[in-house]
Amino acid sequence: MELYNQTLSNIANDIKSKKITIREVLDSVYSRIDNIEPKIDAYITLTKDNAYKRADELQEKLNSGEDIGILGGVPIAIKDNICTNGVKTTCASKMLENFVPIYDATVIEKLENAGAIILGKTNMDEFAMGSSTESSYMKKTKNPWNTNHVPGGSSGGSAACVSADMAYASLGSDTGGSIRQPASYCSVVGLKPTYGLVSRYGLIAYASSLDQIGPLTKTVEDAAIMLNVISGYDPKDTTSANIEKKDYIKSLKNDIKGIKIGIDENFVKDGVNLDVKTAYENSLNVLKELGAEIVNVDLKYAKYSLATYYIIATAEASSNLGRYDGIRFGHRASEFDDLTALYVKSRTEGFGDEVKRRIMLGTYVLSSGYYDAYYKRAQQVRTLIIENFKKAFEICDTILIPTAPNTSFKFGEKSTNPIEMYLEDIYTVPVNITGLPAISVPGGFDTNGMPIGMQFICSAFNEEKLLQIAYTYEQNTDFSKNKPIL
Repeated sequence: MELYNQTLSNIANDIKSKKITIREVLDSVYSRIDNIEPKIDAYITLTKDNAYKRADELQEKLNSGEDIGILGGVPIAIKDNICTNGVKTTCASKMLENFVPIYDATVIEKLENAGAIILGKTNMDEFAMGSSTESSYMKKTKNPWNTNHVPGGSSGGSAACVSADMAYASLGSDTGGSIRQPASYCSVVGLKPTYGLVSRYGLIAYASSLDQIGPLTKTVEDAAIMLNVISGYDPKDTTSANIEKKDYIKSLKNDIKGIKIGIDENFVKDGVNLDVKTAYENSLNVLKELGAEIVNVDLKYAKYSLATYYIIATAEASSNLGRYDGIRFGHRASEFDDLTALYVKSRTEGFGDEVKRRIMLGTYVLSSGYYDAYYKRAQQVRTLIIENFKKAFEICDTILIPTAPNTSFKFGEKSTNPIEMYLEDIYTVPVNITGLPAISVPGGFDTNGMPIGMQFICSAFNEEKLLQIAYTYEQNTDFSKNKPIL
């Protein structure tokens, strides 16, 4: 077995026990990237020189008997909307193609304090707006399971690089499913933590009340390790939750006897691919055999999640992206006649079609005469959805739904129809609206061999239960062991 296709947990242990050197690990991963990256295009920027310099520093500490941290020497990839000091952070947009932050996001500081090595920055949908990574200004990332298909989005590069063994783990951001949906499409584990559990400081904002950073990994155990590192209170983030720090690795027990799994048959009835529905039913049978109890819950307001999400998210995007005007931040047009022309031309040249579409929609729903009809009403429906899920968790421990209604589609298949693309988020957006934690784990394959993800949702700050259930499911299925042939 090659070093690059090991799990994060195994490679960290082998480094600490000095079975291998950190340079050997980096050599293996970068060699894999050299061979596979031309087929996949998962990375925007590689930080090879910095990585080897850090590897030598960590190896020296290890050799002298110092503790190098739980991630000591492990190479990790970072989505390109998370600020990294001295390394380009583009959001896969022309608007920020030359932006180099002068500080690290809190999650980057935490990773480095835990001994991780940054491999590079991964491709994404522009400003995290999309479900396929096709809106990237930089390149089109391919799905490792079939390079004619999309990897999902917006964290498509982060999912693809882990699936293709070009990183042991990666960080993504999840505003409406942008970690979980690509995890489903690429057959990896994608964890969206409770809103506020992981600091957003240094994450370039799309929709501030919905955005959350989380890990994409090869196993649930690796997700727990990553969450241990990146979670925790941050005074620099006003939405950060000041709660007691937990050890999520302790929750990894292969046991769900007596656990109540909530399902809403109506929510997964219409518009679901037959293969996905079959995988969902098979998953329920596996959980029943393991001693879980299936209970019916009524998610009657969940069907309004998609409309609610696209009003709130675009409204917040309209506000957050107002700063990119060619003067304060971002691309500046080279030719213009006056100040108004500078604004218009800079934003026209700097933003892609999907970003423009969402800014316009968000500006519309916030405009005079429409605010009450759209934005205010969406916030009221958001409250109904939150209360709906709270009531459901009074009778169950977790809710199981597919991560996405379909498996990965071919390039260009949905990019000309935004509504069809938005419908791919139907099962992920309720989690962002409610701020709840959810995890997508490999749950099968369709008749064409493309991955299917299963999504577990738990109550707020109940990641321990979430990881226990996902871990048990993973340990009793073989889907995570399958790898794409590249």
